[in-house]
Amino acid sequence: MIYIDNKSSSPIYEQVIDQVKEQVIKGILRGGDKLPSVRQMASIIMVNPNTISRAYSELERQNIIETIKGKGTYVVANYKPVMEQERLIKLKSAIKKIIIESSYIGVSEEELINIIKENYKNVIDGGEDK
Repeated sequence: MIYIDNKSSSPIYEQVIDQVKEQVIKGILRGGDKLPSVRQMASIIMVNPNTISRAYSELERQNIIETIKGKGTYVVANYKPVMEQERLIKLKSAIKKIIIESSYIGVSEEELINIIKENYKNVIDGGEDK
C-alpha cells in the first residue's frame, strides 16, 4: 500500500516512486507482481492519474516495473540495480544535506552513522522505519 504525506516537501510522484522501490527491496513486491493500473492507483491514494503516470514512467525508466500492453503493469522479475551516474550525484547531494542538517541539530558523526545503519538494516531486512 502506498501512503501519501501531504505535508511532505517531497512531490507525490516521488513518494510513490520511493515507496514502490522500498516495497521491492523489502520483498513486499516481488518480480512478476501486478501493480494497480494508473487509474486504480490514483483512485486508491486519491491523487491525479497524471501523478501516478509520471511515477510509473520513472519506475519503468529505472527498470523496476514494466507495462505490458493489454495486460498491465508488473514488477520486473530479476531486477538488478544499475549504477547511474546522475542518480549517484543526486544521492551524494542528499547525503551532504543530511550531514549539514545533522550537524546543526547536534548529531555527531558516530550517531549519524548509527542512524544510517539502523535505517539501512530496517529497509533491507523489512523492518519498520525509525
